[in-house]
Amino acid sequence: MLPKSHPRFESLRQRDLLIEGYKAGATAIAGLIAFGRGEAYDYLLGEKTPKSAITAIEASAALLLSAKNPVISINGNTAVLCPRELVKLSEILGAKLEINLFYRTEKRVGIIEKILKENGAKQVYGIRPTAELKGTESERRKVDRKGIYSADVVFVALEDGDRTEALISAGKKVIAVDLNPLSRTAKTASITIVDNIIRAVPLLIETVKKLKHTDKAELEKIVSNYDNEKTLKSMGAEILSGLKNQSQP
Repeated sequence: MLPKSHPRFESLRQRDLLIEGYKAGATAIAGLIAFGRGEAYDYLLGEKTPKSAITAIEASAALLLSAKNPVISINGNTAVLCPRELVKLSEILGAKLEINLFYRTEKRVGIIEKILKENGAKQVYGIRPTAELKGTESERRKVDRKGIYSADVVFVALEDGDRTEALISAGKKVIAVDLNPLSRTAKTASITIVDNIIRAVPLLIETVKKLKHTDKAELEKIVSNYDNEKTLKSMGAEILSGLKNQSQP
């Protein structure tokens, strides 16, 4: 058993969750690779939420609260890393949870559905897709007509660029959680939260609670004042600053 005193405890805990998720059939091998890539960027952030991410989280909360049909997209990694938090976020927002997988099998879908329901989800969409998203040929094109297909805002994490582009082309707003500020997803999304999903979702929940009773005009103002390109540039500067500080004796 990994001792909590281990300096890499949190990072290793997340790895263990994904490994156990793979053994259970929820995560794909590619998901573990994607996590490792993200983990490298997390090192550059000093494994803490950067200031730029706080701005993006506030804008994300405002956008989700003002949405008519918000949907939280679930993949294998998010299902094992923070299922309870994502279910809680959906409850606070009145948002739908939809399973959407690049490496889709009916078995994986069933396992992820079970995880979500064990963590409090009342209804899960995407079990039997009823529509297709134009602009991508992967299995992620298969969506629920009542969920992602008709959503005006989609919250995605650990994403692939193809689907983000397809969602944007379909006229939807996309909120992405991506530790890599240089990725196609990060650059294409309406709002990009450059942070670890483990830290980002709890912060998003708290911000949604804070803004929940804010009038729609004010929420729309927060969203309109947000500039994703500017935030990503600030993120790059924060990474460089962190590297400089870490390299000093």
